[in-house]
Amino acid sequence: MTKYAHDEILPFDGSEQDKKHQVEHMFDDIAPKYDFLNRFLSLGIDVQWRKKAIKRLKALEPTQILDVATGTGDVAIMTYHMLRPEKIVGVDISQGMLQIGREKIAKAGLADKINLRQADSVALPFEDDSFDAITVAFGVRNFQELEKGLAEMRRVLKPGGKLIVLEFSRPRNVIFKGLYNFYMNSVTPAMGNLFSKNKEAYSYLNKSARAFPERNDFIRILNGVHFKDTLFKPLTLGICCIYEGVK
Repeated sequence: MTKYAHDEILPFDGSEQDKKHQVEHMFDDIAPKYDFLNRFLSLGIDVQWRKKAIKRLKALEPTQILDVATGTGDVAIMTYHMLRPEKIVGVDISQGMLQIGREKIAKAGLADKINLRQADSVALPFEDDSFDAITVAFGVRNFQELEKGLAEMRRVLKPGGKLIVLEFSRPRNVIFKGLYNFYMNSVTPAMGNLFSKNKEAYSYLNKSARAFPERNDFIRILNGVHFKDTLFKPLTLGICCIYEGVK
């Protein structure tokens, strides 16, 4: 499998752990403030990004959906309300995030519809051809082995099933790019440190987003692991993109 620049971006300098375990530790640490900081740092725009991504699945009418890097279950819960599938399974490596997600799901009365479990994206514990659709919101840049994780998701998709990925990207407009870079380089780590006491996590967010193979580069990777009908759609002046591919 090919190594990419973002593979070398790690949350903690000086740690002997590999990326997967560092990311797991990082999300366990920031889990209590994760949802709040998502809304605060994005000014609530991330909710609309998630809704636009989920809408890409509406015509497919999926009944079995997998949400990879589910975190606290935001996309899983939103997907159920928007699409009403029979079942959603969410997987994540962070037990801290999953615990908060389970509490949210129970509070929403959706425990019989959404099941969260700990799992690694490169070794999904499901049979081939298990899901009609897979969603990943702001998670693929955390994969330790990007191509292997994408190939695993394709494996568990049913033929004709669709993968939807939502991920940060770098804006192209020169003026807006300057504002974006200042916000991500200075404001985001400072606010992350203030509210979660973990500046490293939000510095990592910026660095990993900047190094991630975005847009056409990511489409080439999807094509390389045999997804078809691939495309990407920039959102909010290119701050993030929706990607999709079909098995």
